[in-house]
Amino acid sequence: MAIFGKPKIGSKLSTLRQRKSSNKPNEDLGKKGKPVDTSHPFYFGFMVTTGALLAFTVLQALASASAVFILIVISLFLAAGLNPAVLFFQNRGLNRGASVGAVMGLVLIFVGVFIAIAVPPLIDQGNQLIDNAPQLVKDLNNNALINDLNARYGIVDSLQNKIDSVIKDGQFAITAFGGVIGVGKAVVSGLVSALTILVLTLYFLASLPQVVNIGLRFISASRRDRVSKLVNAIIIRVGAFVGGQAIIAALAALFILIMGLIISMPYSGPLAMVVLICGFIPLIGHFIGMGIVTLVSLTKSPTTAIIALSAYIIYVQIENYVITPKIMRKSLAIPGLVTIIAALLGTSLLGLIGGLLAVPIAAAILLILDEVVFPRAQQS
Repeated sequence: MAIFGKPKIGSKLSTLRQRKSSNKPNEDLGKKGKPVDTSHPFYFGFMVTTGALLAFTVLQALASASAVFILIVISLFLAAGLNPAVLFFQNRGLNRGASVGAVMGLVLIFVGVFIAIAVPPLIDQGNQLIDNAPQLVKDLNNNALINDLNARYGIVDSLQNKIDSVIKDGQFAITAFGGVIGVGKAVVSGLVSALTILVLTLYFLASLPQVVNIGLRFISASRRDRVSKLVNAIIIRVGAFVGGQAIIAALAALFILIMGLIISMPYSGPLAMVVLICGFIPLIGHFIGMGIVTLVSLTKSPTTAIIALSAYIIYVQIENYVITPKIMRKSLAIPGLVTIIAALLGTSLLGLIGGLLAVPIAAAILLILDEVVFPRAQQS
């Protein structure tokens, strides 16, 4: 009985392809040249020049879009600061979208109530402060020490001349922003920036887990779990730092407002807002707020200035040794030297925004050093 094997289809196809390729004439494309000599000085100079021009072009593009990057970074840190609140609602049974909506709704309600209650008196007191600024400077001469310093060095006279040159017929805002068009541009730019930050923060909050997961896909599977835990730890600690710093600044502003009402300090509302902003500035924030509060209180009486300064100093000590350790318990402890260097570098690079963001960035870097770099160096 004859046994038939399976036909070798693959071999027949390969034979047909070889026949077709052999029948096709070879196209003459010329003789191959020698490979480029990468050690030639001309090649080296050309590549270095091309790389320098490319780097310069990229830096110019980044510099022109620096405002956009600042808004993105601010939105990221706001999202990190609000993420613990989103997790709070998630732990209560809500999904991510509903939790983000609840947090943003509470934030918008708080901002709306704050604007409705605080902004009108702040505007009135701010206008009064601007209108009375020349007279307040004159009242500084009633103090014997300041009058003596003014007689020797002309400090108050120089300050008064500067204020008189800036404030003309109540046109301080127009003068400060470079005319009516400048005021319009400043208002529109501020509104657009605020809306952009709000929208970006909302998107970052809603898609933060997805963004983290997409980024983790670039990591090898063997290290993905470790990197995932580090990233989540950084997000949690940065969020705790940002949220804690906001609470600390709000408590300082509330203290100044209550103290101002008790001792009848002039312009308590605007000064509380100044302290609120200064509370976010690392290291020197309270020194700036302390100087402004003391100078404004001095326009009423030296006694008021002494009481305000003393109370502020006592509060700063309580904040440093009682309030801050309790609120910042979950955030990364940062050495004082690292805080100073980070604040100086951040301020020099991005101004006030850089100073505000430098400390949490330093906290994240220290976490990476403690968990990755130092253990690896210890094992080597």
